[in-house]
Order: sequence, then structure tokens, then C-alpha cells
Amino acid sequence: MSQNQTPLFVKTYDFYKQYYSYSINFPKSSKEVLGKRIETLALEVLELVCLAEYDEINSKLKKLNKISNNIDLLKVLIRLLYETKSVNQKKYILLEGNLQEMGRMTGGWIKDIKNKNPE
Repeated sequence: MSQNQTPLFVKTYDFYKQYYSYSINFPKSSKEVLGKRIETLALEVLELVCLAEYDEINSKLKKLNKISNNIDLLKVLIRLLYETKSVNQKKYILLEGNLQEMGRMTGGWIKDIKNKNPE
């Protein structure tokens, strides 16, 4: 990985790798629908983070807001995975912790942009 990647990119990349390693052992019923939805959403967040790194301020803020919304949705879906017993408590806590940190990073990035560029 390149050294000039943002911490949010690194955390999102690591979240996806961790999630993927867990998803291999999901029950078939969880893997086909819920698992695929989480995977798609996580990859979308990763893509948006990559794009946001190089965007102008207005486009960057739109992407960061979308990232924040997607992270919130991922939290709900990961909780659903846990409640359907597709992941154990330890894995749930690790995934949720990463999502919490990704959310804080995104919020901090949004706040930083707004402080530097008040409208």
C-alpha cells in the first residue's frame, strides 16, 4: 500500500480484509444476501474514500457525507449479522470497533474541511 493513503483509507481497507476473512465461514443463507450487501457497501466506501482524497472541496464533502451514511448502514448490517448468529461476539466487536473508528475519522475529516472552508 502507498504511504500517502489517508488513515481512513487504511482503516477501510483493513475493515474489508477482516470482514472478508470472516465471511468465508458464514452460513449460506447469510452469505448470499446480507453478506454480499455488506461486501458491496464496504467496497463502495473504499472507492469513495479513494475518490474523495483528490476531489475539490464541494465534491469531497458530498462523498464524505455518503461515506458517513454508508458506515452507519454498515453498522446496522453488521449488527444484523451478529443477531442472526452469522458472526460470534468477538468478531462482531472487532468489526463494530473498526466501523466506529471509520465513522470518527470521517466526521473529523468533514469537520476539518468545514473549519478550513466556512460557507
